[in-house]
Amino acid sequence: MFRDYAPKGVQFYYLYKSLAHWGDWGYVGPVTLEERLLHIQEAKRVLGTNIDWLSDTMSNDLKHAIGDASNSEYVVDPQGTIVRMRVWSDPDALREDLEVLVGPVEHRTTVADLGMKVEPPPPEAPTGLVPRVELRGAFHPLVAKAQVEKSRHPFYAKLRAAAQSELLTTGKGQLYLGYFLDPIYDVHWNNEAAPVAYEIAAPKAMSISPSKGLGPMVDAPADADPREFLLNVDRGTSVEPIRITLHYYACTDKWCIPVSQEYLISWQMDRDSGTQFGREIDPRTLETYPR
Repeated sequence: MFRDYAPKGVQFYYLYKSLAHWGDWGYVGPVTLEERLLHIQEAKRVLGTNIDWLSDTMSNDLKHAIGDASNSEYVVDPQGTIVRMRVWSDPDALREDLEVLVGPVEHRTTVADLGMKVEPPPPEAPTGLVPRVELRGAFHPLVAKAQVEKSRHPFYAKLRAAAQSELLTTGKGQLYLGYFLDPIYDVHWNNEAAPVAYEIAAPKAMSISPSKGLGPMVDAPADADPREFLLNVDRGTSVEPIRITLHYYACTDKWCIPVSQEYLISWQMDRDSGTQFGREIDPRTLETYPR
């Protein structure tokens, strides 16, 4: 973005929107604005950049306004008019744009000039101990709203819900539930305590099996693998949401507490949640299902 054209100068910003790929580098979607701001601080640490960040709202208003692109690039003049835009960032093309709009520079800035000190993601408990659930067919992420106001604790674990295509089109099919530890809280599963458990409250006209379940027993005392479940659903004629309660222990090296938290899952594809890379279909590429 430009502050003004005289003196010649450009102000750069990163824009934090919803995550494009749930689970990449261990990071999962925040459920509060405070968590989004924590993600920004983590991005500054990991990327080693001093460029300012702007955060979208939790309802993703700006993301929707600029076309939902996941790696877009915009040049905005001092009057707030978008004078250049592309759906995929292209540094070379951007430099050409700025030379036309603002003027060439005598000394071009290189990546090395920025002095970026890239850091690794935060350390975590062991992973790769619990096999991933196999998803067969096309799965699409669903809107899963964390009931933040009902919890006394942060959502140390985040729910990922996805529906098989048949479940959305015919009302019958499989529902995927995945619970992922959020690395911004530096917690792990305590395998010496009770395993992760879930329970579902669904309308009487709807069949969900199993409606209750326990996570795996793991030999290691701690790990950070996702806890995943695959359920069979017959919605009948119901379009009502279902309520899921997750019970787990959130633990660090210093404390361990029992946590129970709720999510409300709607039978609506979440077009802002990104995808689990290689495991789900991006809902932005699809038309809305009729049911």
